[in-house]
Parts: sequence; structure tokens; C-alpha cells
Amino acid sequence: MNDCLFFGENETPILIKNESNKITKPIQFKFENENENENEKQIKQISSNLFSTIFLFENGKVIEYLNENNSNQKIQIEENIQKVTVSWRNETILTKEGNVIAKGKDINPNNSNEFINISSLIEDKNDRIIQDIVTGDSSIYLLTSNQNAYGIGSNDYSQLGNSSQFVFLLNSNQELFGSGYNYSSQLGLGESRKEEKIQKLTKIQNIPKGKIIDIQCGYTHSVMLIEEENENQKSKRKLYSCGDFSYNGLGKEDENTYEFTEIKSSLFEENDDNILDFSVGDAHTLILTSNSKLIGFGDNDYGQLGTGDTNDQSIPIQIELPKLRFNEEISNYHIYCGYFNSFLYYSSPSFSNLEEDLIKLFERKEFCDISFKTENGEIIEAHKLILKYRLNQNEIEKLKEIISKKSIKESNQIFEMIYSNRIINPKLYSEIKEIINSNEKIEETMKRIYLNENENEKDFIIERKEKQYKFPKLILIMRSELYRGMFLSVTEDKSNKVTDYSELSNKSFQILEYWIYSNKIKDDIQITQEIINELETGIDYFQLNQTNPNLIDLLIKKFNNQN
Repeated sequence: MNDCLFFGENETPILIKNESNKITKPIQFKFENENENENEKQIKQISSNLFSTIFLFENGKVIEYLNENNSNQKIQIEENIQKVTVSWRNETILTKEGNVIAKGKDINPNNSNEFINISSLIEDKNDRIIQDIVTGDSSIYLLTSNQNAYGIGSNDYSQLGNSSQFVFLLNSNQELFGSGYNYSSQLGLGESRKEEKIQKLTKIQNIPKGKIIDIQCGYTHSVMLIEEENENQKSKRKLYSCGDFSYNGLGKEDENTYEFTEIKSSLFEENDDNILDFSVGDAHTLILTSNSKLIGFGDNDYGQLGTGDTNDQSIPIQIELPKLRFNEEISNYHIYCGYFNSFLYYSSPSFSNLEEDLIKLFERKEFCDISFKTENGEIIEAHKLILKYRLNQNEIEKLKEIISKKSIKESNQIFEMIYSNRIINPKLYSEIKEIINSNEKIEETMKRIYLNENENEKDFIIERKEKQYKFPKLILIMRSELYRGMFLSVTEDKSNKVTDYSELSNKSFQILEYWIYSNKIKDDIQITQEIINELETGIDYFQLNQTNPNLIDLLIKKFNNQN
């Protein structure tokens, strides 16, 4: 079911009929005949320019709203679409098969309304499977399955990339490069490199400490999301910006920023709050936090900040939201900022992003604990929880044999295919197809459980002292052969199982909860014989005694080491 909020310019094109051309507060967006096509309206992605807005749905189809005649039309190519982007002059479509078709003045000057296959223009025929696309005002970037980047379109400012006239490229080593228009220092190269065209990809120095999660470009500025870790392995995300402050896009007042500088606000300072998503428009930015706060700053001439007025905001401000339908799952909401409008929409968890979804559940990153060695002796840490439901032990051993004969690059592609169940490299896929397909039935059943429309059926409920704890069935399936049989059974009652855990102490229950998600015991937990006795009864009652490793064995080992 669609849950989408809209605010901002409502004129080119008209997205909500019978409303003013400036919608300054978030209101519900509805598609025409929504009730007739409810199952088709699971939004996957939104993209817009000044004259067009495109909605891509989970079923691979799209609806495009055009300025012409104030009508909405469907793109003719509407099957198996993975991503769609529109810019000032071009429109680009990435299919699930890895082909890219595009139309526009920079792609096909003789007939700007005709789609052509631009991935076929790559000279190396073995490098034509496209993994991702980025569309700029006058140019397009293609990222292939072999991790090579190609550009096509205008190169007036040496950009061939995203935003107006400049581009960033982040490699697997977390090195950031930029090129193109830099008159406003939007590349973050420092004061000495302003007011020039950067004609070659140039490494950006003085990047803030941490992992770069995302970087987005506005008209004359850039915003970067960095994830830092503290000593307790808790991650905290922070935003940084650089460029020209004139259009209020930096999140700070009256100061150009030549290098990436943190955007500071009391709205980000709560210890239990974190940035889930952000989006940058032409000159405005919206941020969604884990505490269900929507925060924004920048230009607001059309009400695109959703503050109820058209006053610009140079520093972050919280935006009042109506009650969200899926408020308890705020991590499944996404933000999209167009040029002068904004969307906040709910998107069902993607099964191909299972790794990310599981990490969000418990805010931990310690799922990589199966090691594979490549042909050159390099070690790859694989995600245990992912492999546990994809493969049995014999298949994992067979996979180890395959990886031992592959390069690090090929090995990473194999794991990406296993995680996402997408064909990223056909040649490698043919080698591991038998391994992946051997568990196809389980895959489909688990997908049904994970994406079930009835939210109440996704969880296994534990009652404890009149309080309920929800454990995703998906976690339990991967943690226990017994639960896998229970939830995947054709004859088993699929209603929630309620287990009473009132007799467990708080510490014992915390150990059990942590272990179910992570398969580990916290280092700072002091184990006592009483805790061992409680959990020995508890895991038997909870039917987790068949899991591997056995929690009691781990507790006894830790208890002996502590004493």
C-alpha cells in the first residue's frame, strides 16, 4: 500500500490536482485509481526534474507525470526496470538485465524523444552489464559490473557526471575523487583550488574521519554523509557540506566552505538518534533520523522544506509531520528532493538489501565471521547470516573451493550475487548457479515471510513481564534449523507464537536477545552460575538448544575464563 507525502512546487508538472502550485506542508500523495492498482503502487524510487516526475514501483513498472497538458503518462518501456533517473535534458533507464537506455538532447541530438541503448556503445563487449547509473543535467555515468565507470553527454565543464556540472567518484578504498565545475568550491578541494574547471578526476584531501556512506550534489554545493564508530562499536552518522552559502544549501549561515565541514545542530545531538536517510535538491536538503524526525534546511521558495511557509532556512530546522502509517518502521521510509519539491515515502524492505536491513535491526556490524581465501591468499570475510539461509554446509565448502581459484575482484562479485540474488556477472553466475538455485524454494518462502503485507505476521513475539518483544522470523530462521522447519512448514499454523519469559532476569534476557541477533556474547558481560542455570532452562523453552554454536557452551567457556 502506498504511503507517500509530498510538498513543494506543484505546477510543472501538476502532481496533485485541485491544490495550489505551492504546497508548503506535507500532504498525502495519491496515484489515480490507486485502489484498483494497490499492489502495484509499492514505490521503489522517485526521480524528477523541472518538467517531469517519475515513480518506479517494486514490480518494475513506472508512471511518469509530464508538464505537457498537465497529464500523466506511462513510459512505454515498463517491464524489468531497476532504476530511472531524469535530469534537465536527459532521461535514463537501467533494466534488471543490466542494459541502459536513454533519451535526450545530449544522447540523441537528432531525435531527443527516442530511446537508444547506450550501454551497447561501450567498446568492451564483456563490460556492458551495467550495475548503476547517475544522471546529471547534461551527462550520464554508467558503473559496470566490473566496477568500471563510463560517461556520455556534455563535457563543457569537464564533468560528465552528476548534479549540474560536477561529479564525485568514490572507489572501494574509500578514496574520493572529483572533477568539473568548481567555481563555488563545491568539490571541497580547498580555498586554493576554487574558481577553476577541474578537468581530470582529482583526489579530495582532508576528508572527515569515518566511512563515506553517500555524497550528493546541489547547484553550487555538496553534502556528504559520514559514519563514525566509537569505542563501543556504536555508529554515529554526521553530515558535512562544502560550497557556496548563497543559496542556503550548506546548513550554516554566511560562510562559504572550501572543504567539507560538519553541519552542526542540536537536532542531531541526541545519543540514541541517528541519520537514516538524506536527500539534496537544487538548493535544499532533507534529513530523516531514527527518532522519526524530519529535518531540513535551504531554499524554500516553493514550500519544498514543508515548514508551512516559503521562508528560507539557512540552518537545520525540524519539520512537523502528520502521523505516518508505518511509523514504527521509520527505517523503511526514504526521502527524495527534486529541484523544488520533496517526497517522503514508505518502501517495503528490499530482500536484496537483506544485509543492510539486518544490520539496522541491531546496529551491529559483526556478521562477517566466515573467512574465504582467494587464489592469491587474500582473505574475504563473508556474512554468516546471509550464507546460513542461502547455503547448507556442503554448499559453503563447495563455494570455498570456487573462491580459492578466483581473484579478489571476482570473489567479491560472487558474494554480491549470492547476497542479492541478481545476475551481476553472467560468466561467474554460471559457475555458482547450481549452488544458489539449490535453495530456491526456501528463498521464495522467506521472501514471502519478510515482505508479507500483514506486518503482524513477520514477528515471533516474546511476552515478558507484561511487555512484548518482537523477533523477526527471518532472524530465527537463519539462527535455528528448528525454527526454519517451523516457519517454512506448509502445514504449520502461521499465527504468531507467544513465549512467556517472565522468569528470566533482565541480564539473562539481554544475553539471550543479543545472542539471537549476533551469535555472540558481549565482552563486558559478567557471567555467573545463576545466569547459566537460567539460560539453560530458557533456551530449551525457547527451542534454541539445537542452534550452533550452543549458547550454554559459550557461557560456560566465558565463565571459566572469568574465574
